[in-house]
Amino acid sequence: MLEKISSPQDVKELNIEEKKELAEEIRKYILEVVSENGGHLASNLGVVELTIALHSVFNLPEDKIVWDVGHQTYVHKIITGRKEQLKTLRKLNGIAGFPKTKESETDCFNTGHSSTSISAALGMARARDLKGENNSVLAVIGDGALTGGMALEALNDAGCSQTRLTVILNDNEMSISKNIGGVNMLLTKLRTKRTYTKSSISIKKIINKIPLIGKPTVKVIQRIKRSIKQLIIPKMFFEDIGFRYLGPVDGHNIEELERMLKISKQLEGPVLIHVLTKKGKGYKIAEENPDKFHATGPFDIETGNPKKEKKKDYSKVFGDKLVELAKQNEKIVAITASMKDGTGLTTFANEFPNRFFDIGIAEQHALGLAAGMAKAGMIPIVPIYSSFYQRGYDQVIHDIALQNLPVVMCVDRAGVVGADRRDSPRNIRYVIF
Repeated sequence: MLEKISSPQDVKELNIEEKKELAEEIRKYILEVVSENGGHLASNLGVVELTIALHSVFNLPEDKIVWDVGHQTYVHKIITGRKEQLKTLRKLNGIAGFPKTKESETDCFNTGHSSTSISAALGMARARDLKGENNSVLAVIGDGALTGGMALEALNDAGCSQTRLTVILNDNEMSISKNIGGVNMLLTKLRTKRTYTKSSISIKKIINKIPLIGKPTVKVIQRIKRSIKQLIIPKMFFEDIGFRYLGPVDGHNIEELERMLKISKQLEGPVLIHVLTKKGKGYKIAEENPDKFHATGPFDIETGNPKKEKKKDYSKVFGDKLVELAKQNEKIVAITASMKDGTGLTTFANEFPNRFFDIGIAEQHALGLAAGMAKAGMIPIVPIYSSFYQRGYDQVIHDIALQNLPVVMCVDRAGVVGADRRDSPRNIRYVIF
C-alpha cells in the first residue's frame, strides 16, 4: 500500500480498510528507518492515524497545518512525497527532522520549539480572513506543549476572537518525560468524557425515535446534560474560554478522526479537537518506554537496545556532581523545564524529591521561579538546552542578573550538537555566561 502513496491525493482515494493497512505499513517503515539512522520514534508512531485522517479531510498546501515542536512529522513527510528522502534522516545533507518550508510547500511553518503552533496558526487564519480567502488552518499541539506560556496566551486570544481555526490537541499524556502540572490534571478530567459522550449519543438516538414526545424530551435532557457535564468535567476550560470542544476521540481510529475533522470544518469560530493517542503505538518496546524512544540513536528492533553502547556524557557527569554537592548543602535545589533525563537530573530527582521541581515546558517560569527561590535564600540550579534558554532571555536579564541573584544557569548542548540538529530550527546556539 505504501508504494502507491506519493501525495495526499493518493491517500484520499483509499477506503478505510486500505488506510488502516497503510497505517501499519507506515509504522513499520518509520521503525526501520529510525532503528537504522536514529531519530524521533515514539511521537511519530503515535500520530500515524491522525496524520492520515488530516490528509484525507484537508487539502494541502491550500489548507495549512502547523505542527507544534515538529518532530512528529515523519508520517506527514512520507505522505507528501518524501518517503525515500526519509532514509537520509540524520545524515549529511539529509532530510530535516522537522517541518521545513524550503523542503515542501506542504510544510507551511518551521517549528522546533514547543508551544508556538497556535499563535502561528491564528496569525495565518487572521491573514486569510483579511485577504478574503476560505482555506482551513489547523494547529497540532501536544498536551506537554500546552504547558508553555505562549500556547496559553494564544488560546486566550483565539478563544475570544471568533476566528475560524482548529486546534488538534494530541493528548498522549507525555511530553518528553511524563507530564505534570495543573494542565495535565485538567486533561485527565477531560479524558473521562469518553464514556459520557458515547452514552449521550446512544440515549439521544433512542429517545428521538419516540413519536411526538421524542424531540421535546431530547431538548429537556440536553439542558440537564449541560449541568451534568459541569459535574463530570469541572469548569470545561476550553469551552469557557471560547472554543467549541470536540472529543475526546480515539486517535488511532481513522474513521472517527475523519468524522470529527469534517464536523470541525462546518463550525464557525475556534474549535478544539481532543485526540487521545499512545506514544510509541505499534512497537511494544517504545510503548513501554516512550521517554527512552522519544529521540534515539540507531537500535536493534528486536530488543530495543542501542547498537552502540552509550558512554558517560556531560549530562551524566553534571548530574552526578550535582548530587554530590547537594548532599553537602541542603540549600541546593534543581529546576527543569520537562527535561529531567536529558539534562542529567534523574538521579537528583530520585535522591532529593522535595528539592527537585519539574515545572513543564515553561522556561520563562523556570527562571522566574529560580529567581524567587534564590531571593529567599536557596541555591537554584537550572540546566536547560542552549536553544531553549533563549526563550527565557528576559528573565535571565531582568529577574536574575539585574538583581545579582545566586542562580546557577547551566547551558546544555551549546555549540555543535549531533546530526539531527543541522537542519533543525534549533541549529542556532547561544552560550550564556
